[in-house]
Amino acid sequence: MARQYHVAIAGATGAVGEEFRKLLEERPFPLASLRVLASERSKGKSLQFRGELIPVEVLGPESFEGCDIAFFSAGASRSREFGPAAVRSGAVVIDNSSAFRMDPEVPLVVPEINPEDIGSHKGIIANPNCSTIIALMAVAPLRQLGKLKRIVVSTYQAASGAGAQAMHELIEQTRRYLEGQPLQPEVFPHPIAFNLFSHNTPVGSDGYNDEERKMILESRKILHDESLRITATCIRVPVLRAHAESINVEFEGARPSVGAVRETLFHSPGIEVVDDVEHGRFPMPLDATGRDSVLVGRIREDASNDNAIEMFVCGDQILKGAALNGFQIAATLIERYAQ
Repeated sequence: MARQYHVAIAGATGAVGEEFRKLLEERPFPLASLRVLASERSKGKSLQFRGELIPVEVLGPESFEGCDIAFFSAGASRSREFGPAAVRSGAVVIDNSSAFRMDPEVPLVVPEINPEDIGSHKGIIANPNCSTIIALMAVAPLRQLGKLKRIVVSTYQAASGAGAQAMHELIEQTRRYLEGQPLQPEVFPHPIAFNLFSHNTPVGSDGYNDEERKMILESRKILHDESLRITATCIRVPVLRAHAESINVEFEGARPSVGAVRETLFHSPGIEVVDDVEHGRFPMPLDATGRDSVLVGRIREDASNDNAIEMFVCGDQILKGAALNGFQIAATLIERYAQ
């Protein structure tokens, strides 16, 4: 009989934690047991799983005894506090926060791009930033067509990137706006309904905010290319779920043809080419919502640069941008154990 695994979800009541639970419930996974963990605020709650109610336990250093795999989606501070404790208990931590992403001892993994990096883990495997994952799913396959020189990304990021409360805030503000009532930002620093603004992370002395800096540094680490030139501008938009990104990719030499780019992406795992010029159908957040695949379209030559191509990308931030990627890391990890 194949081995089964005892799993814990830290941050189980949040948007990404809920998605981890759905994936474990709905998809094939050799699960022996599930433990759901959250903060003191969730004490006394129970969560539905496979027809039963599982009591929510308060996250603590002793929460991972007997666990094989721990999905963390409780924020960077909780990951730093309890991740090492989970490792000491014998679990492999798959962490969705920013806590360990740039730690040289921790692999940062997108399974379709760098699955081999999983083998170097020392107890913790980091899940990249959502915007980074969605961008690189479309960019990484293009390395087959030539060496990448520069990437310019502009993101249009959904409220879901800030969690379940932010999604609720967008819904509530939309209702209030349509009723002519004043908007009252709580999760975001500015009204999100019928508005957009620079990503709500601090701007550093270099002029980049944290989200932009994550995209730059994480992309280089995942692609193992410190010479890659990357710049990003990250924007919040009034979309409930699924991020969109405009991406310009410049090659060291002559750019590949649009046909070659489209063909390469068509055959790349986790990608769906949506590029119907005749009917004006291209990637949209509504179409990407709830989908595993990252949608890629508007593939065209950059008229201002003979070595660059343009494309537009959409991906579900909670799925491939977070929980699904972590789930795939776990599946890849289990395959390695089975070998």
